[in-house]
Amino acid sequence: MSEKTLYERLGGYDAIAAVADHLLPRLQSDERLGRFWAHRGSDGVAREKQLLIDFLCSAAGGPVYYRGRNMKLCHAGMRISESDWATFMGHVNATLDSFQVPETEYSEVVAFIESTKAEIVEV
Repeated sequence: MSEKTLYERLGGYDAIAAVADHLLPRLQSDERLGRFWAHRGSDGVAREKQLLIDFLCSAAGGPVYYRGRNMKLCHAGMRISESDWATFMGHVNATLDSFQVPETEYSEVVAFIESTKAEIVEV
């Protein structure tokens, strides 16, 4: 029998969607990061959330196809700084903590997110 994917160990689609549902409002209401959503309509935010869910599910080995652009292209020109990234990661960690993600899976999720940093941080 094969080892379960990270997607399965995290609880599948519904668990990953719940994390996104918790994380995005945190990011949007953050004093430093809110500017990235300041002029987005609710439809754009809903589309972005779905793309985030699809991206995370796909990256975790789930049966979901990510239809969005690569991280570098979709974050180009946003002027995301090291400080922005650190603030973002604080919210990611707090969100994972609130869902009591087990240590092994927590480490894998954080490692994956950190692996996208070079494609996202510009300044």
